[in-house]
Amino acid sequence: MNVSEPDSSFALVREFILLGFSCEWKIQILLFLLFTTTYALTITGNGAIVCALWCDQRLHIPMYIFLGSFSFLEICYVSSTVPKMLVNFLSDKTISFAGCFLQFYFFFSLGTSECFLLAIMAFDRYLAICCPLHYPNIMTGHLCTKMVITCWVCGFLWFLIPIVLISRMPFCGPNIIDHVVCDPGPLFALVCASAPTIQLLCYTLSSLVIFGNFLFILGSYTLVLLAVLSMPSAIGRHKAFSTCGSHLAVVSLFYGSLMVMYVSPGLGHSARIQKVTTSFYAMVTPLFNPLIYSLRNKEIKAALRKVLGSFNII
Repeated sequence: MNVSEPDSSFALVREFILLGFSCEWKIQILLFLLFTTTYALTITGNGAIVCALWCDQRLHIPMYIFLGSFSFLEICYVSSTVPKMLVNFLSDKTISFAGCFLQFYFFFSLGTSECFLLAIMAFDRYLAICCPLHYPNIMTGHLCTKMVITCWVCGFLWFLIPIVLISRMPFCGPNIIDHVVCDPGPLFALVCASAPTIQLLCYTLSSLVIFGNFLFILGSYTLVLLAVLSMPSAIGRHKAFSTCGSHLAVVSLFYGSLMVMYVSPGLGHSARIQKVTTSFYAMVTPLFNPLIYSLRNKEIKAALRKVLGSFNII
């Protein structure tokens, strides 16, 4: 029985080179310091929120359970790519074949989980404002836990098949990825054979998770807006707008940059625009999220002061 030999025209790619931001070494150092500071602030800010919500028993309610889960998710999300970016600024820019696809998988899975969790947080605000009498009976702690776990599981299953299919495609060189992360667009450009079906599958799944959750959030907040406008109390309207405004600000930052990248493939974004946009939603939005939530919420600020005070920080 004859066994067919591998096609000799395909060179086996064992590693990739992430070009990142190609510039002078002085600018590389400045970018390294900027990214390091942003990463440290992101971990510190989101970590402080997680600790504050965990330590304050008064905040063990659905809204803050979701917020604590979201902050923890942000820590994982930013850690899936930024450490490798920092290494690339100062040393070898190579990443192994397996490491590239693991980064690809975790970055997209955590981002997808974030899309689902933001939608769940919008649904929670809808129930709290539009159905206040039934809210305590519907949104129990048990249900919150199940919903958070579901977001994580769905996020890690959503892109699993496309990523496995892409990793099994022939990469025959060059092995240079003109990006800051292992992203499907640059990876498809390095594939030897055309794969329109897999590309269509990736863009379809991206569009579904982004637009599906975004439209769900818009629908939820449309109903919330109508309910808030009908409130007789000005204080009640202000409190509702303040709570929902923080969430909408986070949604706008996150979904705006995602839509530019992953649901408009036909625009032919330049490599520089892709790098800047990816850096924005991979680093900047996770940094702003704790600031947006903590600065507009008296309960979180009080919990943070309590935690920091216990460590004699303030």
